[in-house]
Order: sequence, then C-alpha cells, then structure tokens
Amino acid sequence: MNQAMLDPTPRSYAPHVHLLNRSQRGPSSAPAKQTLDDLHGWLLHDATKIDNVMLMFEEFMWRCKAADLGIDRCTLHIGTLHPRVIGFSWFWSSKDEICDEIAADSNAINQEAFTRNPLYKVIMQGETIKVDLESEEGRNSAPLMGELAEQGFTVYAAVPLSATGQTFNAMTFASTKPGGFPVDGKEKIRGLIDLLALHVERHIVQRIARNVADTYLGPIAGRRVLDGEIRRGDGEAIEAVVFMSDMRGFTQLADRLSGPEVTAILNAYFDRVSEAVLSHGGDILKFMGDGILAVFDQKAMGETAAANAAVKASKAALNAIDELNEAPLDELPDPALWHPLKIGIGLHRGEVFFGNVGGEERLDFTVIGRAVNETSRVESLCKPLGRELLLTEPVRASLSGDLRTDLNEMGEHALRGVGKPVAIFAA
Repeated sequence: MNQAMLDPTPRSYAPHVHLLNRSQRGPSSAPAKQTLDDLHGWLLHDATKIDNVMLMFEEFMWRCKAADLGIDRCTLHIGTLHPRVIGFSWFWSSKDEICDEIAADSNAINQEAFTRNPLYKVIMQGETIKVDLESEEGRNSAPLMGELAEQGFTVYAAVPLSATGQTFNAMTFASTKPGGFPVDGKEKIRGLIDLLALHVERHIVQRIARNVADTYLGPIAGRRVLDGEIRRGDGEAIEAVVFMSDMRGFTQLADRLSGPEVTAILNAYFDRVSEAVLSHGGDILKFMGDGILAVFDQKAMGETAAANAAVKASKAALNAIDELNEAPLDELPDPALWHPLKIGIGLHRGEVFFGNVGGEERLDFTVIGRAVNETSRVESLCKPLGRELLLTEPVRASLSGDLRTDLNEMGEHALRGVGKPVAIFAA
C-alpha cells in the first residue's frame, strides 16, 4: 500500500483505516429517475463495462437514490489477499455526496471501532443485522449506531455477501426515512444486491491477482505479466540504472543466530531499503538471500531522472539503516549479536533484458545482461574500498547538480569478466 494517503476531510476514519480515493460526482452520475427494472438492466449491461469499483458503486447508489429506495448511506466491504491490507471498503452517502475508497490495514481488525460495530458479526460470522435507530435500544447498541441516530438516520441494516476465505464480504445500508426502508419490492432489491455482488466478485479476483503480482514481482513487472507477457522470452531490452545492495557479514550472522532471528533482521533491512527504492520510482525485481536487485528505467523516467533517483534512493536507504542502528527495534534480537548493520550498494547504467527467463513452465520476470553482472562486481568493491555506495562512470555522467559534483573519485578498478578497468565513484 504505497499509495499516498489522502486527507479524509470532511469525513474522519478510525485508526488503521486509510483513504485511498474519492469521487464527488453526485447525483449527476446517474439518471434522475430509475425503476427497479432500470437498475436490473444497468447491472446486466452497462455496469459490466466499468472497471473501477468506486465509480460503479457510486453510480449504483445514485441510481438506487433515483429509484427512491430510501437508502441514504451505504458501505461495501471486501476482503483481499495483501501483505499489509486486510480489506477494502467503499463508503457512499447522499448527505455529503461523497463516495470514498478506503483500505483497512492488518491492525484494524482488532480495533474497538470495528469489534463493537454490528458489521463485525456480519464479516466474521455471516450474520444479517438490522437496527432500529428510532428506538433507545437501537441507538445504544453500539457507538456507531448512536452517531448515525444523531445524524438523522432511522434504520441500519448489514448483510453478508459471499465469503472470502474465513470472512464474509458485506454491505450496510442506512435510511433517514421515518420507519426505515420501504417494504415494496424487497425480493427485487435483494436480487439487485446479488447482481452487484457478482460484479464485486469479478473485481475482487482482479484485485487479488494484481496484489499478488505486485507483491511478488513488483508493480511494473506485475502489470506487464497481467497484461499478457507470460511466455518465455517475452520482454524487451531497456536502458536502466541497475541497483544492487548486499548486507555485510551475513554468513557469520546466519551462523550465530536462529532462523527466525536472521529473518527478523533481514526483514528490517529489506523494509528500509525497499521503501527507499520504491519511493524514488525504482522497481524491485528480486530479493536474493541478503541482496536486493532493482532497476530505475530510463525509458519511463528519463536518463538523468533515473540516475538521480537511483542515487537519492541509495542515500535514503543508507540513512534508514543508520537510523535502525541508532534505535534498534524491540522485536529484533539482542543488538550485541548483530549491531551495527552494515550494507553496500552498487549502481551501474547500461542495457538489460527486462522480461521472462527460465524453464518452459516455471518462469522468472527479471533483468539479465552484462550490466547486471557488472553492478554486482561494483557492489563487491564496497568492502575493500571502505565505502557504502559506489557507482560507475556511466551513472556519474547522467547525474545532475550536486549529485554529480559531490562524488569522490575512487580510481579505475578491474571488474571480473570486464575487459578493461572501470572508473568508480563514491557518493
């Protein structure tokens, strides 16, 4: 979930719930008048062409409003497969005419705002809930119910949709009409919800595929695979700045610590370096033992921008490791066993093949080529030269401003497998 979070104003969300996107098209996103048959036809035809859940959900709700179904607030909740997010939700209200897409991170499920919400029983146990907000008992049944009653809502209902793993997807509805929702056409309305749920299922499958591809391949490679680059040899030759990092003394560390302890240290290191790379526009392609391979694509970023981003990302990664050394995390092993953590980073610019390699039925989407091998050789010079960040002349030539003038010349060095010595610089 690397997307920058948005300001939720005028709404507010509980801790660990983050606003990702917002639409404010209002009633203009739907016809002024609708019947239940109109809604049914839209779900069967036009809705299938909408590839954005938020926009589809928003239009569906305004069409429900135009059909006078008495719904003034609605939320849609789906579970997902993601390393940091447990689910996505969409929140529409006719009062502020806003439709939000929000994400709940892994800590949200234990928050009181969720566990005391009637929605908890719907998602966790598949129950159907209806609360009369015009009664004192209903208003006092949960903090959210009291808030909705104060806002003028008269009834709240929550229904399970299909189950995703151990939890259920769900929808909630609230009305400001005295007496609650109209009773006419209940079966047809439930049929509309079931049709909408089918659309949601389709989007869930697509989103999970995208999440898995992004998590294991990276967003750029993942998108290309999902777009159809799945055969051996699919890919292209690109000019890129290749980034390679390595942890110092990893073999000795692994010898004296247990597997879980080594994993904890590796993850702390990977977290900081990968965050620096991703936040500067790089694409991480592989975690190799204690190493990280990434690229900054010149085609996408431009030659100078790619070189600048690679150096800035490297410096940010080194600063993050320094901060970890200054304030070790409580969940890490005794610092006496590993502190300080030291890494080396090598940068080189050149042509690489960015695509599928491997066996016919087991492929890896990665980069290969001489530039990758040379980057590994450059990184291996960090220890003997006593530097944390080294880069080659092709990278230096592409840099701008202080990033270029502040470099230190380290002379020419022979790289194994390279015909002539290469000029190396320290940043």
